[in-house]
Amino acid sequence: MATLDFAFWSAVGGYADQEGEMADIYDAHIAQVQMLEELGWHSYFVIEHQNSPMIGRITAPTVFLTAVARATSRIRIGAMMWQLPFYHPMRLAQEVAMLDHLSRGRVEFGTGIGVHEHEFIRWGVNFYERAALSEEVLDLVKRAWTEDEVTHKGKYFTFDEALPKPKPFQKPYPPIWAAVHSDPAIEFAARNNYHVAQNLDVDDVVAEKFDLYRKKWTEAKHEGSMPRVFLMRQVHVAETDEKAHEEARQFIASREGGAVPVGGGPVGNTRIGWGSHPRGMGSDSERFDDKRRGEVMVSARESYEFNLEQGLAIVGSPETVIKKLQEGQAKIGYDIFCTNHDIGKMPSDMVNNSIQLFGKEVIPAFEGTLGSGTAKVA
Repeated sequence: MATLDFAFWSAVGGYADQEGEMADIYDAHIAQVQMLEELGWHSYFVIEHQNSPMIGRITAPTVFLTAVARATSRIRIGAMMWQLPFYHPMRLAQEVAMLDHLSRGRVEFGTGIGVHEHEFIRWGVNFYERAALSEEVLDLVKRAWTEDEVTHKGKYFTFDEALPKPKPFQKPYPPIWAAVHSDPAIEFAARNNYHVAQNLDVDDVVAEKFDLYRKKWTEAKHEGSMPRVFLMRQVHVAETDEKAHEEARQFIASREGGAVPVGGGPVGNTRIGWGSHPRGMGSDSERFDDKRRGEVMVSARESYEFNLEQGLAIVGSPETVIKKLQEGQAKIGYDIFCTNHDIGKMPSDMVNNSIQLFGKEVIPAFEGTLGSGTAKVA
């Protein structure tokens, strides 16, 4: 059995509205990260979205992660993902480099091109050029981290002797992750020697995507070891399987429990809505397999059983969750398993109990500290 690290993913408020000031919500989640660090999680990730309040409350991930960095000392931190099309590359490079120093070299740089068309429309960014725009942004970020001055004339940006400072604490720069769902994105990540992350596809498709990544990475003949692969899933743990399902069923694929109706929610009720496509996933499906993922998203929001059968959620006692993780790792081959315990409107005491059980009983079933090791149980 290969080694396995555990990460934690948070939308910092998730899909549901919460009572209280945002200051209180942010403080509660920073305290949560401190608990995760003590329980043995390897890393902590937030997700950036713009104009999508029902998806998450992190519109400036670098700002929030700076507060997390100053409240912790060991756990690695990052966004999965910074949405590259929304950034000026020099500004992004400098802000992430500063975060890397303020965390003493604990940053993981997760990148992506974005999936919700309405987010782009509302900011006047061309949704259908997001891949090319992101590629130019990422190239310039890496140059800003490794070159004393940057002169560039491209399709989207022009710089004349830019002087980006500081350089990152980690040399030459933090680990770069690419959120990959389409074959072109996977091939891009493999060609550039990036780590890869997945969260939207069902287990069978993720296994195929990761196999494609490994094949393309090998063909690229990179030096050194193969980058890591990361999978995020909803996870709920309780003392028994029966209790875990009784609790989770209320919130996974339940509109009353906080699941966002497809095409609905606060965004769906606006003039622009989700964009030209009813799920906001864009209409360039000939290039990307958005249509199939959109169908998965519909089923995931309508069927609790679909989530369990397709591996989109892992629910059960600690013993059951350990077994599911072993099976998933054998099938998919992920190096980092990322848990999402903040599900819909699930009460904080239920979430915290799940986190405590996972940290105290699931992580120790894998050898090593900070979640790294080989499973001890058969």
